[in-house]
Amino acid sequence: MRDSIIVDMKYADFDIINGQYGVERHHCLGGPNRKKADEDGLWVPLTPEHHRMGKISAHQSTEVQKLLQIIAQLSYELNEVSQGLTVDEARKKFFDRYRKFYI
Repeated sequence: MRDSIIVDMKYADFDIINGQYGVERHHCLGGPNRKKADEDGLWVPLTPEHHRMGKISAHQSTEVQKLLQIIAQLSYELNEVSQGLTVDEARKKFFDRYRKFYI
């Protein structure tokens, strides 16, 4: 699994919602895109409560899930722009890879 491009790896042991220690990696794009998300570093650290168990967890709350998908797309595009692509090229590359827009 590639390092996250969403969070600075020095903070990868802390929940992105409340900063608590003791996290799991949540793939922001799941299902058939999970492996690609691994390859692209589209994951965030979440405590079990924020990952899968609590009512505001990524797997229980549609709002949290959608927010993380938007963050993943923006992070991917920003990473591609930093590599020299235009915003439009980065957005097209995301769509070509994931077959969906989240923003």
